Amino acid sequence: MLRMRVPALLVLLFCFRGSAGPSPHFLQQPEDLVVLLGEEARLPCALGAYWGLVQWTKSGLALGGQRDLPGWSRYWISGNAANGQHDLHIRPVELEDEASYECQATQAGLRSRPAQLHVLVPPEAPQVLGGPSVSLVAGVPANLTCRSRGDARPTPELLWFRDGVLLDGTTFHQTLLKEGTPGSVESTLTLTPFSHDDGATFVCRARSQALPSGRDTAITLSLQYPPEVTLSASPHTVQEGEKVIFLCQATAQPPVTGYRWAKGGSPVLGARGPRLEVVADASFLTEPVSCEVSNAVGSANRSTALDVLFGPILQAKPEPVSVDVGEDASFSCAWRGNPLPRVTWTRRGGAQVLGSGATLRLPSVGPEDAGDYVCRAEPGLSGLGGGAAEARLTVNAPPVVTALHSAPAFLRGPARLQCLVFASPAPDAVVWSWDEGFLEAGSQGRFLVETFPAPESRGGLGPGLISVLHISGTQESDFSRSFNCSARNRLGEGGAQASLGRRDLLPTVRIVAGVAAATTTLLMVITGVALCCWRHSKASASFSEQKNLMRIPGSSDGSSSRGPEEEETGSREDRGPIVHTDHSDLVLEEEGTLETKDPTNGYYKVRGVSPPASPDSCVTSFQWKSPGISNLP
Repeated sequence: MLRMRVPALLVLLFCFRGSAGPSPHFLQQPEDLVVLLGEEARLPCALGAYWGLVQWTKSGLALGGQRDLPGWSRYWISGNAANGQHDLHIRPVELEDEASYECQATQAGLRSRPAQLHVLVPPEAPQVLGGPSVSLVAGVPANLTCRSRGDARPTPELLWFRDGVLLDGTTFHQTLLKEGTPGSVESTLTLTPFSHDDGATFVCRARSQALPSGRDTAITLSLQYPPEVTLSASPHTVQEGEKVIFLCQATAQPPVTGYRWAKGGSPVLGARGPRLEVVADASFLTEPVSCEVSNAVGSANRSTALDVLFGPILQAKPEPVSVDVGEDASFSCAWRGNPLPRVTWTRRGGAQVLGSGATLRLPSVGPEDAGDYVCRAEPGLSGLGGGAAEARLTVNAPPVVTALHSAPAFLRGPARLQCLVFASPAPDAVVWSWDEGFLEAGSQGRFLVETFPAPESRGGLGPGLISVLHISGTQESDFSRSFNCSARNRLGEGGAQASLGRRDLLPTVRIVAGVAAATTTLLMVITGVALCCWRHSKASASFSEQKNLMRIPGSSDGSSSRGPEEEETGSREDRGPIVHTDHSDLVLEEEGTLETKDPTNGYYKVRGVSPPASPDSCVTSFQWKSPGISNLP
């Protein structure tokens, strides 16, 4: 029964693992690597079914999980992370990179096999003592010594050759440093020269695994003596800018073949003979002039320094200093001159001398001490040299926060508040707060915070930041509350309050409403006048057709007879004539005169001027003024 259950359990386990997918595993692991100093090293690492954090370790020290490996300027990780490629690169390789490296999938608990990185240092060209031309005395045993510096890895092998043939009978000697690491390596060839050895060439070759072909240094043997040299300068004490002549004299056998001049160890270009003429400057005080004289078998060298008088020259500028409030601060600068210059310290923009000498000390500094300090040296006797150099003192203190002016905002419109922050060290955070909340960065409801560097800093107070609080859709409460802008660093906190000014829309609305009302009124007047003129022109056209039906009071026509109906209505004559007309826009006065409307709409009446009498003018009223005027049936 048990035997039947075991395969079933194995099948279930296989199905479960298959449904869960493959587990993380290494597709490629780093291997031991040998690389030359200064070249690039690449340690491969590839993972399958893993997308978590991958990091490299160096002798157990984690290098970090980021691809660019901050803090390790020569290290980086390459490859497609999505495909599981995480190769470690080192360029250029240095001796300190020689260590054991591991690729680790942290979240899966996977570690690659350790890979040892070996750094090889090729040997430099060896040095043959007395070369390149070695003078020997014929018949006298002598030693030729070849030396290689001890920073090559592995230790190089030194071999002697003559005319391309390997020589035996050499003695190998190696010195060790205290820690047991290789020091210099020497190989000595012992020989007794004869006349036929004059002019023979010997080669010392240094080779190792790092440079199998090796590097050669050749020498030439001569059975004569090298030059003997004396060197003089005239004048020996000289003012900066004056001319000096060096004279190099030598005796040699065979005769001298060449002169080589150097200043401070660097060759003087163009100098060939025994005489050298220069213009003295400050460098000749510390950089001696040397003359090397050579002949066929060797060379000799002599050197001398000048006593040059020169003005101050800056050797070391003062460095910026950053200290906390209450601590001491000090600056140092170095000037050289002959004679020694006088050095003073001032503050930029000030004339008060704060100290003298190479060092300025400021005890227990405060924020008011922040700024730029100037180290000054006066010109020398020649009037040349001198000058000033400055450095900044930064006093670390709690942030200084200032609320910037903000434009008033409309209700339900956008608004913006700003504050300026100066702090050293830089603030950990800049926070805006108000009644019901706070915000450091990003957005929250109607509020959005942005922080960016200020265009310029305030001397000694550290870099500046501008923080902006954006408000969308302002509310009544935004104009009555206070907004606090605060910043903090390790030394404390600073803050400032800002309020939002309101910009009222009411004056603008009133202006717009007034303009609209005036425009409407003007349109109504123009329309009325146009209608009046149109109706008057229509009335004038029909008035001539109906004027025979009008009775005007006071008429002299007495021959007309009236019927009974007319007698019956005679009592109404005092109310004016009877007019049968359809032109109701005409008005007759009780005296029987015809009144017309004013086409100027009262313009002349306002100014005390009667309108011109014109049969085509508009009437001034739309009402019937005489009750005696009526329309006939």
